[in-house]
Amino acid sequence: MTTPPRLVAFDLDDTLAPSKTAIDARMGTLLLELAERVPVCIISGGQVQQFRAQVIEKLVDASPTALDALHLMPTCGTQYYRVEADASLRTVYAHSLSDDEKTRALAAVESEARELGLWATQPWGEILEDRGSQITFSALGQSAPLEAKLAWDPTGSKKSSLRAAVAERLPDLEVRSGGSTSIDITHHGIDKAYGMTRLAEITGIALDEMLFFGDRLDADGNDYPVLALGVACVAVEGWEQTAAALEVLIPTLPAR
Repeated sequence: MTTPPRLVAFDLDDTLAPSKTAIDARMGTLLLELAERVPVCIISGGQVQQFRAQVIEKLVDASPTALDALHLMPTCGTQYYRVEADASLRTVYAHSLSDDEKTRALAAVESEARELGLWATQPWGEILEDRGSQITFSALGQSAPLEAKLAWDPTGSKKSSLRAAVAERLPDLEVRSGGSTSIDITHHGIDKAYGMTRLAEITGIALDEMLFFGDRLDADGNDYPVLALGVACVAVEGWEQTAAALEVLIPTLPAR
């Protein structure tokens, strides 16, 4: 970007924190410093409870200005929340799946995973999760350790095969690759590009005035729709790279 961003957005897992873990104190401090200067959005495939546990509860001593600057978009932008002064969350929108859509999505992804030999017999937690506006398949379970997740599908071929098979079964729904071991199912056209577009509409900040940090900006990654939308993006491989970039960026942004 040739000018400082007016809004900075982030993926969560492996961008602000290791998968399913709380942000480091260093990252918490940087996010609050950033939020004192520009609006901050977190948009990720995780559910809202993860946002609360991994981020909001770790932002100690957050000022009302910083909390008001936070925009939370769980389940890849299918839900949108704002943070109130008491750290409670206010729903802006939530595009929930119908009971029929959920039932068909759960059945299709389990059936195809078993057919492809990708259904774990001893997972770490639940393999299937109903997140309201999104059905998520986690191949090794929701609580799988990071090392196991990274080793499960290093080339992405397993996820690609499963995504294609499930998509054929669910032509009326969106089926896409999520994190390192996950497949996400939502309404058609509801992804991170949708979330960022709605964010632009609601905040009045143009997409070309935003900056996005993500670890899955490859063509098969769930951050790619943001890049394809034309938003300036920074590819990172872990929260430490994000933190280092923020330490350079924040001093260039004017204080409010």
